[in-house]
Amino acid sequence: MRIDKFLKVSRLIKRRTLAKEVADQGRITINGKVAKAGSTVKVGDELTIRFGQKVVTARVEDLRENVRKEDAQNMFTILKEEKLDKIEPQFIDDEE
Repeated sequence: MRIDKFLKVSRLIKRRTLAKEVADQGRITINGKVAKAGSTVKVGDELTIRFGQKVVTARVEDLRENVRKEDAQNMFTILKEEKLDKIEPQFIDDEE
Protein backbone atom coordinates (compact mmCIF):
# COMPACT_ATOMS: atom_id res chain seq x y z
CA MET A 1 0.00 0.00 0.00
CA ARG A 2 1.23 3.51 -0.78
CA ILE A 3 2.30 5.55 2.26
CA ASP A 4 -0.03 8.45 1.46
CA LYS A 5 -3.04 6.10 1.30
CA PHE A 6 -2.02 4.30 4.50
CA LEU A 7 -1.75 7.58 6.41
CA LYS A 8 -5.22 8.62 5.23
CA VAL A 9 -6.94 5.25 5.85
CA SER A 10 -5.32 4.89 9.30
CA ARG A 11 -6.22 8.53 10.06
CA LEU A 12 -2.69 9.45 11.11
CA ILE A 13 -3.19 12.26 8.58
CA LYS A 14 -6.75 13.25 7.74
CA ARG A 15 -6.47 13.91 3.98
CA ARG A 16 -4.52 12.02 1.34
CA THR A 17 -3.47 15.23 -0.42
CA LEU A 18 -1.97 16.47 2.86
CA ALA A 19 -0.20 13.12 3.37
CA LYS A 20 1.23 13.43 -0.15
CA GLU A 21 2.50 16.97 0.54
CA VAL A 22 4.12 15.93 3.84
CA ALA A 23 5.82 12.97 2.14
CA ASP A 24 7.04 15.05 -0.80
CA GLN A 25 8.58 17.54 1.66
CA GLY A 26 10.75 14.71 3.06
CA ARG A 27 9.07 14.72 6.48
CA ILE A 28 8.26 10.98 6.50
CA THR A 29 10.69 8.10 6.81
CA ILE A 30 10.05 4.36 6.47
CA ASN A 31 12.58 2.29 8.43
CA GLY A 32 14.96 5.26 8.47
CA LYS A 33 14.78 6.03 4.73
CA VAL A 34 13.08 9.17 3.41
CA ALA A 35 9.75 8.22 1.78
CA LYS A 36 7.90 9.75 -1.13
CA ALA A 37 4.09 9.63 -1.45
CA GLY A 38 4.30 6.55 -3.69
CA SER A 39 6.60 4.57 -1.38
CA THR A 40 5.26 1.17 -0.39
CA VAL A 41 4.55 0.41 3.26
CA LYS A 42 4.33 -3.13 4.72
CA VAL A 43 3.22 -4.62 8.04
CA GLY A 44 6.06 -4.20 10.56
CA ASP A 45 7.51 -1.07 8.96
CA GLU A 46 8.44 1.78 11.29
CA LEU A 47 7.24 5.22 10.20
CA THR A 48 8.59 8.52 11.48
CA ILE A 49 6.45 11.55 10.67
CA ARG A 50 7.33 15.18 11.47
CA PHE A 51 4.28 17.37 12.12
CA GLY A 52 5.56 20.92 12.71
CA GLN A 53 7.04 20.82 16.23
CA LYS A 54 6.18 17.13 16.86
CA VAL A 55 7.76 13.88 15.68
CA VAL A 56 5.67 10.70 15.82
CA THR A 57 7.13 7.21 15.39
CA ALA A 58 4.64 4.43 14.65
CA ARG A 59 4.76 0.77 13.61
CA VAL A 60 2.42 -0.52 10.88
CA GLU A 61 0.25 -3.31 12.32
CA ASP A 62 -2.34 -3.87 9.57
CA LEU A 63 -3.02 -2.84 5.97
CA ARG A 64 -6.61 -2.41 4.79
CA GLU A 65 -8.13 -0.55 1.87
CA ASN A 66 -11.16 0.64 3.86
CA VAL A 67 -11.63 0.79 7.60
CA ARG A 68 -14.20 2.21 10.00
CA LYS A 69 -13.16 5.15 12.13
CA GLU A 70 -13.31 3.04 15.31
CA ASP A 71 -10.94 0.42 13.84
CA ALA A 72 -8.44 2.81 12.21
CA GLN A 73 -6.28 3.07 15.34
CA ASN A 74 -5.67 -0.71 15.18
CA MET A 75 -3.70 -0.25 11.95
CA PHE A 76 -0.69 1.20 13.80
CA THR A 77 1.02 1.38 17.19
CA ILE A 78 2.54 4.66 18.39
CA LEU A 79 6.07 3.86 19.55
CA LYS A 80 7.22 7.36 20.43
CA GLU A 81 6.03 10.97 20.36
CA GLU A 82 8.55 13.77 20.75
CA LYS A 83 8.03 17.49 20.93
CA LEU A 84 10.80 19.45 19.26
CA ASP A 85 12.16 22.63 20.76
CA LYS A 86 11.11 25.67 18.82
CA ILE A 87 14.06 26.98 16.88
CA GLU A 88 14.31 30.75 17.05
CA PRO A 89 15.96 32.46 14.11
CA GLN A 90 19.38 33.90 14.80
CA PHE A 91 19.59 37.66 14.42
CA ILE A 92 22.87 39.13 13.33
CA ASP A 93 23.70 42.58 14.59
CA ASP A 94 25.19 44.73 11.87
CA GLU A 95 28.22 46.52 13.15
CA GLU A 96 29.17 49.74 11.46
